[in-house]
Amino acid sequence: MDTLTIRPMALSDCDRVAEIRVTGWRHAYRGLMPQAELDGLSVEADAERRRAHFTRTDDPTTQLVAERAGQVVGWASVGPYRDGETRTADAELYALYADPAHIGTGVGRALLTEALARSAAQPRMLLWVLRDNTRARRFYERAGFSPDGAEDGTSVPEVRYARSQLRRC
Repeated sequence: MDTLTIRPMALSDCDRVAEIRVTGWRHAYRGLMPQAELDGLSVEADAERRRAHFTRTDDPTTQLVAERAGQVVGWASVGPYRDGETRTADAELYALYADPAHIGTGVGRALLTEALARSAAQPRMLLWVLRDNTRARRFYERAGFSPDGAEDGTSVPEVRYARSQLRRC
């Protein structure tokens, strides 16, 4: 298999990242989220939000892409943990998606490893995952994350996972 490269996301990646995010949601969340919400996702609107991200100078997030054979096959976003409007000393993995055709090929693991490395100065990394998304929960548990007891009780319940930054993937 071709070499996988992790690099910072560029403006030229916005359309492909939007496609990965939308197809990733539709793949991972089918049966877990209202179908109307999944059907209402727009690659074009998502790409426009990504392009707007590049005009912001105050955004503390790091956007990463995984590239294989010249094609972007995954995306991750990491930054300070958000506790409401407050940013804490911990890191947060905001998003991690692989093109569904590349799930199980190491894309997610490589993106997570790089996200952890880029936030190594923070004491912990936190993330939210749908309570019923067993595939994602297994993925994060294999990487050393565990539920810390925090839950979001919305109509699509989420649980928070945490991992000390002293561990390695």
